Amino acid sequence: MTKDAKKFLFELLETPSPTGFESPGQKCWAGYVRGFSDAVESDAYGTAWATVKGSDESAPVVMLESHADEIGYIVKYIDENGYLFIDRVGGSDAATGRGRRVRILGDKGEVSGVIGNTAIHIRDRKGEEKAPQIHELYVDVGAAKAEEVAELGIRVGHPLVYKDSAEEFANGRIVSRALDNRVGGFIIAQALEELANDRPTATVYGVNAVQEEIGGYGAKMVTHRLMPDIAVVLDVTHATDTPGIEKTKHGAVKLGAGPTVTHGTCNHPKVVERLMEVAEKGEIPLQHESSSRYSGTDTDQIYHVQQGIPSGLVSLPLRYMHSIIEVVDLQDVERVVDLLVGFVRSVSSGDKFAVEI
Repeated sequence: MTKDAKKFLFELLETPSPTGFESPGQKCWAGYVRGFSDAVESDAYGTAWATVKGSDESAPVVMLESHADEIGYIVKYIDENGYLFIDRVGGSDAATGRGRRVRILGDKGEVSGVIGNTAIHIRDRKGEEKAPQIHELYVDVGAAKAEEVAELGIRVGHPLVYKDSAEEFANGRIVSRALDNRVGGFIIAQALEELANDRPTATVYGVNAVQEEIGGYGAKMVTHRLMPDIAVVLDVTHATDTPGIEKTKHGAVKLGAGPTVTHGTCNHPKVVERLMEVAEKGEIPLQHESSSRYSGTDTDQIYHVQQGIPSGLVSLPLRYMHSIIEVVDLQDVERVVDLLVGFVRSVSSGDKFAVEI
């Protein structure tokens, strides 16, 4: 990974983009891909996409897609003493919330706050102590009354994210909030840059979609607009190589062992087969996952648009999903870039991704 690429990754991770409020992150992403794309566009809700034109207009059009949004919180109520009570944005884990620093995205800019944590000495610990409910979490912004909160530019409806930033970890890994799935947008950008430097046969759309964490609506909207012939979706998946995770329930996925490809449900057999062929040819280690009913990713909203979009899901192993200490391996990141670039380069005018009967 180049110095400039790593700088972009850390800038993207630093930029808050909770679901429904993705604009700051999308501007960061679009500013980077404009440097090498033929066009960069966006839709009404803020999904962004970049186009790299291929050399053969008769070749199938490929969409590479990831999601831009991160989990967070939103201000639900402000009491007379100036405390902010919050609700989830996406699948935020209230159990990890107490005692955390947060960034509130207010009308006058960012405001720092802390999610309150009653000292262990004076908590009621009768019986087994339970994780807090979301409505029990409150944010202290240093105000003594509601009027002082308003003076800071904060009202009900403002989003907030954890204040934790990305940092390099041992053995070529990084730890950060929002790796799910800001790292996906980074990977799509790197793949597009490689393809732009040496044009593929097929035209490719690189999509960074909004609102995945609440149902994949950005992906659905943009697929209706672009109508690609093939889609490869990139998200993160649970690395199950840490203590206490049952492989019989959650499968076996190892951090640092390469990306995964998912089989079943929304995943088209021909697309999956091609991904496996590209991985084998490029000597890219590949792990395998199954999907019994749905994938839980944007793929679920893409593959059945109109007459159907042959789709495949590639995932980056990640530890501690939906927390502030998500961890990925940078070698896995580079392998995913190689897999996506190789897939696009493999597509030619004679390819038909359809089930033969």
